[in-house]
Amino acid sequence: MNSTAMEVIKTDIPDVLIIEPRVFCDSRGYFFESFSQREFDEKVMPVRFVQDNESMSRRGVIRGLHYQRMPYSQSKLVRCVKGSVLDVAVDIRKGSPTFGRHVAVELTEENHRQLFIPRGFAHGFAVLSEYAVFQYKCDSFYSPQHDGGIQLRDGELGIDWRIPSGEAVLSEKDLGYPCLRDAIIDFDINDNLYQQMP
Repeated sequence: MNSTAMEVIKTDIPDVLIIEPRVFCDSRGYFFESFSQREFDEKVMPVRFVQDNESMSRRGVIRGLHYQRMPYSQSKLVRCVKGSVLDVAVDIRKGSPTFGRHVAVELTEENHRQLFIPRGFAHGFAVLSEYAVFQYKCDSFYSPQHDGGIQLRDGELGIDWRIPSGEAVLSEKDLGYPCLRDAIIDFDINDNLYQQMP
């Protein structure tokens, strides 16, 4: 295995990790491994991704903050393949020393970075470019009955989405989510969230 195919960069919250691939460029363009199960298992954690999703959004769109409740919680591996986004993961594990804190990382088509968001986190992103194509892997299938969400304008989270409020494009569904203090949270830092598989 090429041990330099990807670099794992730690963030301020343990287990939320930036994945930076090794990119090979020449006069024809570029090439990189966007995902290797073997290397991911070794450098991040053994996760079996079962669903890939893609969205396209215009500038100012903010999607989030989403999660799925137990037992259908999801890990996500996200990246922006066109344009740029600010990607945000919020720790919603009760009892966690970083509960309510977030990591924000700019993902762009130029930097090829990915963000790994483990179970027990809410996720969202804001589109900073004219439009963005966003892809993500999930390790649990979508279950509408287990949808959960947190109000992305929750002031206690302190998230700077880098989009002026007058330019933000939000869905009615996302606007209807409660703040973190009122949300239905069934994640606990003392639980092994990866043992509870549907």
